[in-house]
Amino acid sequence: MIAYLLLLSALLLITGSAIVGFWKWVEIKRLLAANALFKPDRIISNFSNMGRIFLHVEMSRGNGPVSPLPEGPPIPMPSSYDDWAKARIVTSMLILKRGNIVHETYYQSTTADDRRISWSIAKSYLSVLFGILVDEGHIASLDDPIIKYAPSLKGGAYDRATVRNVLQMASGVTFDEDYLSFNSDINRMGRILAFGGKMDEFAEGLTGNFAAPGDIWQYTSIDTHVIGMVARGATGRDIPDLMTEKLIAPLGMEHAPSYLTDGVGVAFVLGGLNITTRDYARFGQMVLQDGMWQGQRVAPAEWIAASTTPSAPTQPEELGYGYQWWMPMDAAPGEFMGRGIYGQYLYINKNADVVIVTTAADQMFREPVIIAQNINMFRQIVAASEGE
Repeated sequence: MIAYLLLLSALLLITGSAIVGFWKWVEIKRLLAANALFKPDRIISNFSNMGRIFLHVEMSRGNGPVSPLPEGPPIPMPSSYDDWAKARIVTSMLILKRGNIVHETYYQSTTADDRRISWSIAKSYLSVLFGILVDEGHIASLDDPIIKYAPSLKGGAYDRATVRNVLQMASGVTFDEDYLSFNSDINRMGRILAFGGKMDEFAEGLTGNFAAPGDIWQYTSIDTHVIGMVARGATGRDIPDLMTEKLIAPLGMEHAPSYLTDGVGVAFVLGGLNITTRDYARFGQMVLQDGMWQGQRVAPAEWIAASTTPSAPTQPEELGYGYQWWMPMDAAPGEFMGRGIYGQYLYINKNADVVIVTTAADQMFREPVIIAQNINMFRQIVAASEGE
């Protein structure tokens, strides 16, 4: 009997060690994949297959019909477009004019069915969802303190910040956004995802402030995660569930999206949405139409207007910023965009009734001169769409 028990104990130990070893190997594989995420020979494929690399949740597109995206007369592209697309390693380009597709091209062996990582375009999605929740009364005021809805942040770096401060990326929280530094906060956060850690705990562990809330604008991606914490705290629901009901299903998307998550299933709201190019365009057209889609109100017009107007305390030499949306420095009224690293753009020009979606794998995405060239290309396309 004793021998049997010893044998059983040994087998359990071996089995348990094997299970632990398997999960550690899964984590190590995920970390290795994350470290290779932006390698030039892998980046294009990675950006269309993020579910193979990270934990994620599949979302529903809803049960309704696919909303139409009619084809319109194609527009002539600017003479410098081909060289620009090649230099910026563009993977897809789709242009809507008055809600009609007037240009659609896929590059680098990608297809229309690829679910492409949004990176920080996801922030603009969360902004629209947040506006819906405000309109429904879940958040009483943008001037409420963050800790009213996310009490676990009390005593940390967000203790004095308001909801508005965080929406405008003016929280004053110390956060290193250097994607090229291994030990930066943004890359430490990426390793948390790779190892199946908890994003909430990461946010709760931040204690430093470089400025008082509301005084200085600084792009701080963890602010967007905190917006997600507020939304979850105010509703008692998770973000993929809310977004499916409030945004994805009403838009009548062609393909169900997915969201990257941390180790406990919390959505990576600051950049984890994976959506096809045409479905990004549907969202952009709804925003251009002040929250209306197929004759139905999806988002409040007042929020769309407020969130896409420059209101954050940026400097004159910086792009404008609203509630998780960007504006060119010399933006005309109704000209704004969502932006993601490596050249993801959702550019909207309301006056011209144009939406431009472009995805890319551009290693030079952060260079001010490249950002300026991209905005200039979008404006040339707008001019071409108007026959100028």
